[in-house]
Amino acid sequence: MTRNANLLITSISPVIWGSSYLITTEYLPAGYPLTVAMLRGLPVWLLLLLVVRQLPSGNWWLKILLLGGLNFSIFWWMLFESAYRLPGGIAATVGAIQPLIVIILARFFLGTSIRPLALVAAVIGICGIGILILTPQASLDPVGLAAGLVGALSMGLGTVLSRRWQPQVSLLTFTSWQLVAGGLLLLPAAMWFEPALPALTQNNLLGFIYLGLVGSALTYLLWFRGLSRLEPASVSMLGFLSPITAVAIGWLFLEQGLSYM
Repeated sequence: MTRNANLLITSISPVIWGSSYLITTEYLPAGYPLTVAMLRGLPVWLLLLLVVRQLPSGNWWLKILLLGGLNFSIFWWMLFESAYRLPGGIAATVGAIQPLIVIILARFFLGTSIRPLALVAAVIGICGIGILILTPQASLDPVGLAAGLVGALSMGLGTVLSRRWQPQVSLLTFTSWQLVAGGLLLLPAAMWFEPALPALTQNNLLGFIYLGLVGSALTYLLWFRGLSRLEPASVSMLGFLSPITAVAIGWLFLEQGLSYM
């Protein structure tokens, strides 16, 4: 399969992730970032782990825990924290710094040379999306902004390490390991720091099903598939599609303003 075809398939993931902000604010109970993050992946991937019937061995246990923590536990927690506190377009824009983080981390962990064109493209992408979204009236909750930055850093490091560490197992197995690890790490935190969820409505259930099957199962299979075939910097650049999608959805469905500074 050609490089462009792989990029096209991988781009499906950030486009779907851009819809997470709408689902979070309109379909899920408010104020449960840890619980929502945990429920996004753990139930579905526990079932898939039963299907693959294979567990890590040796030092892969520690690697999977680290990858699960970076790619899912911290990233999802911070994503939902920012989604609850910021409009979807702004929350996704903060995460647009991730390609720049990946370019820098790939130099240290993978020995990948920093290409000036890629660096300039990442900076232009961040500035362009920022100009589109950050109007003087933009609501910039400091905790939401900090959560978005931490999430971008966590996912950026996880992206690079996922490329460096490639176990000799199927993509489905590797992905299920990470998602189960991420969900299990979130489980005690959600139980300790957040109250029990209220009775779920039909919309709540639809939101969880969408995030679990589409926003988690499908997207991360495609994302890690792309990472196994493409350079991390190239894959990470696709992340700009997430804020663009979030902005478009916010404009179309939530009547969020779309104007220049």
